[in-house]
Amino acid sequence: MARLTRPVAEADADRWRMLGWICLAELGALSLWFSATAVIPSLETAWMSAVATAWVSMAVTLGFVVGTATSAVLTLVDALGARRLFTVCAVAGALANAALLVWIDSFAVVVACRFVTGLAMAGTYPPAMKLAASWFIRDRGLAVGSLVGALTFGAAAPHLVNFLGGLAWAVVMLTTSVASVIAAAVMITAVRDGPHVTARAPFDPRAVGALVTNRGVVLASFGYFGHMWELYAMWSWIGVYLVEGFTQARVPAAPRAASLATAVVIAAGGVSCILAGVLADRIGRTATTMLAMLGSGTCAAVIGFTFGIPWLLTLVALGWGFTIVADSAQFSTSVSELAPREYIGTALSLQTCLGFLLTLVSTRLVPTMADAAGWAWAFLFLAPGPLVGTLAMWTLRRLPESRKLALGRR
Repeated sequence: MARLTRPVAEADADRWRMLGWICLAELGALSLWFSATAVIPSLETAWMSAVATAWVSMAVTLGFVVGTATSAVLTLVDALGARRLFTVCAVAGALANAALLVWIDSFAVVVACRFVTGLAMAGTYPPAMKLAASWFIRDRGLAVGSLVGALTFGAAAPHLVNFLGGLAWAVVMLTTSVASVIAAAVMITAVRDGPHVTARAPFDPRAVGALVTNRGVVLASFGYFGHMWELYAMWSWIGVYLVEGFTQARVPAAPRAASLATAVVIAAGGVSCILAGVLADRIGRTATTMLAMLGSGTCAAVIGFTFGIPWLLTLVALGWGFTIVADSAQFSTSVSELAPREYIGTALSLQTCLGFLLTLVSTRLVPTMADAAGWAWAFLFLAPGPLVGTLAMWTLRRLPESRKLALGRR
């Protein structure tokens, strides 16, 4: 009996070890996404304005959208190999990020470099997702949740470096670039393809008609859109929001305190992604996503009322950071379970591209709302997003299609 069980135990340990390496690489590479956003409060450049600041964040998203669409059409993950594509893109992103050390005073170059960084991120996240899935059939929800958690920790990392580096923006840019190069090294040397490698379905434009009439896919996608409406707008601006709130409340060393608070707020979501992966397997994806969106939507609605009370503002922001990304992995998993097998690749490509396009709107509107009503109320308009998403998932839960989701319908 021992001879039969030993290989199984070894294989099980191997897959968790591989997941650890993949998540570490993902954390390092995705630290580039908010590297420039994290240092905005401490930058002093001639081009600085609310609109320019918004474009620093939006350029990354736009690059990511273009990159994911291009990768889907050309099936780059399968053509180049997931590990090779990740490695090349992590290094390219590091170089584009480091270029800001030289050209930070040129707004046009900054936006161009951030766009290239977004393109590079499109070549790191999807390959990492495929590699993680190649090691897991059992516990795949937990594996995907762990990967999104690593992404979230990567988003928090620049803010932590900003705090530890005494708000020296060059330190943040250099550190995150080095982290991405290390991520490339980890991926190419420590990670292997798993035993469950499957070819990704190619993008098929003819599938669009079938997908937009599939109730399950449409409702799960609307849940995802409601989630995305608030996620990247919050991640992009919560650092500035906390600086403004702490400054108004006369917190000592407000910018540095806000950097630490922002790092903790975003990192809290990394923990929740893992917990939500476990929870979704127990109570279902629809219930898990609804709970998360009700929590995050409530935080978006009430955080303005805490603006002048630093400890309460931080507490609500922490709750928001915990709930806002907990459900992220479950939407993609839901669509992959609800879409026709031959159109899963197309469904996920459309969901991702449309969701990130939507974030361009909400991210741009935050400074507009701040100018119109003050920073305290800049996030209030994000609350309807998770409300719409919750209604979509509640409707899906009541349909027969939800039986395809793990414990999705009671």
